[in-house]
Amino acid sequence: MKKKSFYTNRKSRKFHNRKIFIIIPLLFFACVHISSLFFTMRIIQNETMLPNLRPGDRIIFSSYRFHTFMPGLTRPVYYDRGNIVLIDMFSDEEIDPLYHIPDELLRFITLQRLSILEQRENRYVKRVIGLPGDEVTMSNFIVRVRTRESNFSLTEFELTEQSYTSNVPNVSILWDSRLPFSGDMNPVILGENEVFVLSDDRSNTNDSRTWGPLHINSISGRALFRYWPPSRIGRP
Repeated sequence: MKKKSFYTNRKSRKFHNRKIFIIIPLLFFACVHISSLFFTMRIIQNETMLPNLRPGDRIIFSSYRFHTFMPGLTRPVYYDRGNIVLIDMFSDEEIDPLYHIPDELLRFITLQRLSILEQRENRYVKRVIGLPGDEVTMSNFIVRVRTRESNFSLTEFELTEQSYTSNVPNVSILWDSRLPFSGDMNPVILGENEVFVLSDDRSNTNDSRTWGPLHINSISGRALFRYWPPSRIGRP
């Protein structure tokens, strides 16, 4: 009787352990996959967003990836002027959703240093300056925006509650205002589905000065939280 009871308990423990080994990975993959639909994490790789974001900063972005599963759904605008966003220059390229699970797992294990999809993505971190219907202009690196509801323009800092500064270069006398990264730009009126984005470092980086206005679907996420380094944890 004792032998039978011992055998039964041992078999029950094996079955219990087997369930744990199956359930834990399934739960992990489910959590990673669900979270990847609503959040994505990125490491700042360059200095284009100085002085507000630095290389090595780790940022949690809201993700608009769930819209790729519903092609007929119009993407809502979850961002405002002054928000830091993730620009996906190949947002129209279809990526198999099944890639996202192993990609998020690899990002998790390698602390966001490696990605299966990294070679297939072309993403940039920028700041939203103008929304659909705005008129955006720049003079001597001072950006002014006239909203469709207003008859006069304000500086970019007057139209947002975000606290940030821009890195304005010291322009030499040889600086040509016709250069794409110059501090002067003729007025640009944004269409109904267009946004205007800039780098915080205005000296020599690609943004809407070179790309032109972007379609709103080019924005794949909005910066929510900086979780690294510990000394600068908080809203970016």
